[in-house]
Amino acid sequence: MTAATAEFTRSLPVGGEFRTVLEDGLYRPAPDDWLIAVSDVVGSRKAIAAGQYKAVNMAGVAVISALMNALDTQALPYIFGGDGAAIICSPADRDVVADTLAKTVAWVKEDLGLTLRAALVPISAVRAEGHDVLVQATRVSEAVNNYAFRGGGLTRAEALMKAGEYAVPPAPPGSRPDLTGLSCRWSPVKPENGKIVSIIIEPGEGRAASFPQIAEKLLDLAGMRLPRGGSPMPAGGPTGRWPPEGLELEARATRGTHPLAVRRAGLYLWTFLSWFIMTFGVRIGTFSARHYKEFTSLNTDYRKFQDGLRITVSLGDAELGKLTEFLEDERKAKNLRYGLCVQDSAILTCYVPSVTSDSHFHFLDGAGGGYAQAAENMKS
Repeated sequence: MTAATAEFTRSLPVGGEFRTVLEDGLYRPAPDDWLIAVSDVVGSRKAIAAGQYKAVNMAGVAVISALMNALDTQALPYIFGGDGAAIICSPADRDVVADTLAKTVAWVKEDLGLTLRAALVPISAVRAEGHDVLVQATRVSEAVNNYAFRGGGLTRAEALMKAGEYAVPPAPPGSRPDLTGLSCRWSPVKPENGKIVSIIIEPGEGRAASFPQIAEKLLDLAGMRLPRGGSPMPAGGPTGRWPPEGLELEARATRGTHPLAVRRAGLYLWTFLSWFIMTFGVRIGTFSARHYKEFTSLNTDYRKFQDGLRITVSLGDAELGKLTEFLEDERKAKNLRYGLCVQDSAILTCYVPSVTSDSHFHFLDGAGGGYAQAAENMKS
């Protein structure tokens, strides 16, 4: 594999606070000959309504984890959107990225029963239409960075994908990406009080200049100035049960060339051992269950930025009322567009290359529709 994508990613300046995504200073233009890999689940809202919310989220995270495995690096500028993902990459990695996307599309169809569409859009193409791809790294924890995007390029690439442009066709039946490390073992995250709220907010037409001030107010109302930044995750980490609800999905994702029944049986044993260690705080060698769970909470991407804010927070009724009133006032003033989805819990889909490293990723979305439903509500 080439190192071009990882080298660019590591060269990005890193914002120490999430609020830097609202400022211009740390964003860097992606190289003009780079590509945008985009994906989403077709009919995700119907699938979520039918109880397939974990499968929908796993399909979205699968693209990110498969590309990290294929390129042998976690240094990829990416964003997770609930039912899909976007990643920018060097043209030197084009063949590997296209092959991995094709295999992931085939796997999602065969093993999850969902239709994942994917496209590989040249950045030069979206720039020719007047959009741009600006990216910055943002500190999530001392071990993990997240990435923010401005300029409208990723949003335009998604629209082109949905129109059938630059499509990546599925690989032949039976093709499988390397999904090592992909799992969804944690139980749904319940709010300590109130609800889990997934929110998408974008500037109104011609209001980009005033958006940072509006977004700052929103972040305050969503609890971002609190010690834990409004995260719905417990400080001590999530809880689990055995067998985990997502065991079947993990078995399908990580079976490799083994029969599904063999991988499923192995996971029953391994997840029981993991549940015992996590539940009772057992320490094995240098591995500390308490430390791992704390970093699971720290490494959760409950807030992100792609041409607007996308956050999932825990809010009480009074706080939710104030936030909704503020959003409505700003919408009526045509300062912003927004969509939100209120639900009783959130779910985690995880990418854990190694349990002995702190750089494990945890992708959070609402369990009742999350970002996919919020986006649909924004359209309405």
